[in-house]
Amino acid sequence: MTITYDDFAKVDIRVGRIIRAEPFPEARKPAIKLWVDFGGEIGEKRSSAQITRHYTPEALVGRQVLGVVNFPPRQIGKVLSEVLILGLPDAEGEVVLIGPGQEVPLGGRLF
Repeated sequence: MTITYDDFAKVDIRVGRIIRAEPFPEARKPAIKLWVDFGGEIGEKRSSAQITRHYTPEALVGRQVLGVVNFPPRQIGKVLSEVLILGLPDAEGEVVLIGPGQEVPLGGRLF
């Protein structure tokens, strides 16, 4: 499937910083609840992610990640997910988070 640049531009991918992370034991699959600060224009958004294979809640706080901020909220168990945090599968299919290679301003848009 081919898309145009205009199609791609509709996906609002921004950089945020994880400011809080907690275990999500109620989830069907092991997950972590996340609170991510995307800066002044967007602010703080919540999510959950199945990333327990490579990350602990304590190690996530302070990390910059990329997320899609213009999806509608989605109820995931007891968590209302407001952003899709992006990652790639490793060789075993476990999620590895995507983030900038160096510190960048919060809210910066991927283009």
